[in-house]
Amino acid sequence: MRANRQPRTTTSPTAVRNLGILAHVDAGKTTITERILFTTGAIHKRGEVHHGTTVTDYDPQERDRGITIFAAAVSCAWGGHRVNLIDTPGHVDFSDEVERSLRVLDGAVAVFDAVAGVEPQSETVWRQADRHGVPRIAFVNKLDRAGADLDTAVASIRERLGVVPLVVQLPIGAEDSFAGVVDLLAMRSLHWRTGSDSDGYQEGPVPEALREEAVRRRRLLEETVAELHADALEEFCSASALTERTLVRALRELTLRGEGVVVLCGSAYRNRGIEPLLDAVLAYLPSPADMPAVRGLAADGVEQERAPDPAEPFTALAFKVTATATGRLTYLRVYAGTLRKGATVLDAATGRTERVGRILRVQADRHEEREEAVAGDIVAVIGLKAARAGTTLCAPGAPLVLEPPSVAEPVVSVAVEARRNSDTGRLSAALARLAEEDPSLVVRSDAESGQTVLSGMGELHLEVAVEKIRSGHGVEVVVGRPQVSYRETVVRGVSGLVHRHVKQDGGAGQFAHVVLDVEPLEEPCFEFRSTVVGGRVPQEYARAVEAGCRDALAEGPLGGFPVTGLRVTLTDGATHSKDSSEMAFRAAGRFGLREALRLSTMELLEPLVEVTVTVPEDGVGGVLGDLAARRGRVSGSTAEAGTAVITAAVPLAELFGYASRLRGRTQGRGTFTTRPAGLAPVPASVAGALPAR
Repeated sequence: MRANRQPRTTTSPTAVRNLGILAHVDAGKTTITERILFTTGAIHKRGEVHHGTTVTDYDPQERDRGITIFAAAVSCAWGGHRVNLIDTPGHVDFSDEVERSLRVLDGAVAVFDAVAGVEPQSETVWRQADRHGVPRIAFVNKLDRAGADLDTAVASIRERLGVVPLVVQLPIGAEDSFAGVVDLLAMRSLHWRTGSDSDGYQEGPVPEALREEAVRRRRLLEETVAELHADALEEFCSASALTERTLVRALRELTLRGEGVVVLCGSAYRNRGIEPLLDAVLAYLPSPADMPAVRGLAADGVEQERAPDPAEPFTALAFKVTATATGRLTYLRVYAGTLRKGATVLDAATGRTERVGRILRVQADRHEEREEAVAGDIVAVIGLKAARAGTTLCAPGAPLVLEPPSVAEPVVSVAVEARRNSDTGRLSAALARLAEEDPSLVVRSDAESGQTVLSGMGELHLEVAVEKIRSGHGVEVVVGRPQVSYRETVVRGVSGLVHRHVKQDGGAGQFAHVVLDVEPLEEPCFEFRSTVVGGRVPQEYARAVEAGCRDALAEGPLGGFPVTGLRVTLTDGATHSKDSSEMAFRAAGRFGLREALRLSTMELLEPLVEVTVTVPEDGVGGVLGDLAARRGRVSGSTAEAGTAVITAAVPLAELFGYASRLRGRTQGRGTFTTRPAGLAPVPASVAGALPAR
């Protein structure tokens, strides 16, 4: 049996691991999290996703739908270390939850299905982790499934993610007979007892039938590591082999540098492979002390650093806000310093101070009271009324503003209204609460119709939000048909657009004179620059012009949709000694860009998604016809063992109702997944039929 892995847990940042579980929907993230909690003794009974009894999928909608919707934080102890773990959603509609989680994590475990390999959303979250520089190890799950193949899954990791996989295990048995793994570092076997209730493994020698293959794979691992790591190469050249100690050290350094990905395998459902995965988390993923000092802007605008040291001034980032029966919980990643219960903290951006009433270690929907939190901790606090996701909290005497998590632009909108007029006020309060908890939800009032419009990342995202209003706030709502969030862009701009903003109504006047150039950009973004020389437009007025231009981007000339993909250059201007002000130049920027856009050649854009449809081979023809009718462009098709996988780029607007259509066409045997694929021009025949925003 395995040895006891639970020595006394220390509070040093070096003995902490903050990691996320990332994957495509249904790859087994939540089951792995559940097994980790059970294996570490944090829970005493394993829950199952299909029974709705897991710790992290505690929301009623998660249990009903059988998927993770909200990122859930849990904590456990292993090998003398504290492991703070965030189980993230796998559905594309909830990618913003993943983004906020990655912003505060030090490492991650990427989970892949042993049958499907790299799937669309697993590739998406991998790229998100790339942007944040989060070191990762990989776990190939579900090796007990029919068709499971570690080598095929590893090949897809290499080819689709463009990384060097460093496989450290060899499966013992295949599919239903999968019983354990060969540890290629220690050259030993780990064999779990038959049955899903096993709570440990038997350690032994490498099975004779696998010895030759294990030796071959160990040699391949040594050669690959030697090619990537200078010290390992030196040892390999002198001794023609690498010791286990050298391999572990090199694998850790390659993981931290992002030059290789350690790959483990197992079956979380059968509780096989969890202990080695936990050992790998401690061995290869970084502690807060391994991370570089956090950087931010001090009160004087100068960039400063804070080391992950409990003695530094307190610095933390709020990454999630949620309302519970316990109170309003604000989730924090503490980057530096120490936070004690009852302390006063500063919102570094607004200058507002608030008092921390309670500090909690979070276990999904359960909480454990703590007296303090130190650098490296992930905790929730009660007592903060104004903090939002992205708020930097600091010691009052040492303000530092950290970069907040990015928020994705919503792509789908629905009109919502209370079924009963008496519930209008409660609906407004519920929508405000939703937007506070989830920054990717946007609430606005349509100026023409007067309707309240709720925008989000997809149909499912909005369905979940509406259901929270109904069940969580007791408000019956009427929901309109989903509408896609179109964009407008510049195809051909204008040069030398002159706009004079002059206003004189008896009091202090307003005067601003600007000259603007507008040109298209390839990327869907906005850039502003000033080339004015000689001080004709002071810097503070140039910044006001930029703010006015950003105001003008909210509504384009084609249909009132937001504008993107352009650069505005302030080339000249003039001021008045008395009447010029930032307000006047902001107005000049706003009205000047509106005029420039009316004179430019514009184009309407719509969001595309990459759709991956999995159907029986006899249903391929119907699926291809459906995709063509929905303006889809097929980019790939494969077939294996009677199942076809079709990939196509389809306008998001054409996918409404596709799930029920696919189920009907394939008698419930077809499934599809999506991921964002950028923006594309709307054909003239379609654009002409679209109503204005």
